[in-house]
Amino acid sequence: MRAWGLSSDRLFFTLFSFFSFASPIFHFIFRFSRKLLKKCFLTMGSSLLLIMAWVMWLTGLPGCGKTTIAKKVRSRLQEKGIAVKILQLDEIRRAITPVPRYTEEERDIVYASLAYMGYLLADAGVNVIIDATANRRRYRDLARRLVPHFAEVHIRAPLPVCMEREAARNAEFSPKAIYKKAGTEKAPVPGVNVAYEEPLAPEIEVDTTSMSPEESASYIAEMALDLFRAPAANS
Repeated sequence: MRAWGLSSDRLFFTLFSFFSFASPIFHFIFRFSRKLLKKCFLTMGSSLLLIMAWVMWLTGLPGCGKTTIAKKVRSRLQEKGIAVKILQLDEIRRAITPVPRYTEEERDIVYASLAYMGYLLADAGVNVIIDATANRRRYRDLARRLVPHFAEVHIRAPLPVCMEREAARNAEFSPKAIYKKAGTEKAPVPGVNVAYEEPLAPEIEVDTTSMSPEESASYIAEMALDLFRAPAANS
């Protein structure tokens, strides 16, 4: 028997050599493809069921736990294959107003910029968590008007609890000892000498005096999946 001009022995040796050499390659391709498909189906099972990109604004008094919870919410969603970008005001403020004065005029500019950043990212297909006190409702309402898929998340905690937490926190970007400065230097701090306007009808609300950061984050993540999930095709 001859095939392709080769004797049967030579043909067998050639095929054996090829598959011996190619087997690790096929095995690698198979493993890589399986991992890739698994990742894709995880994504299809979660994020592809969501509507277009969304923005969640976490608001609450300084020290209520917004930054900690925002990071944990992001982790919960990433576990489900949903990518999220956090816009932390205290980090962004350093670029917009390197020497902040915290006046009403300055807050108007900073929060309008933050709302527009959220809109631009969502418009480009990026899910966004905004981590910012935004003491006036009009700041959050601007984002609501700009972003088609928006949710306001109220991180609730009473002022004394926030003051205690703020004094003990070691935040990377947040200013230090703001409540102390509100008393000694008359620095404008929401909830103390500057009004903090609570959300009137937030899509999500957590009470951090009765829920841990982990519990709060899990609840917010699950609520976000429900809020931003696309309706079934036959509904």
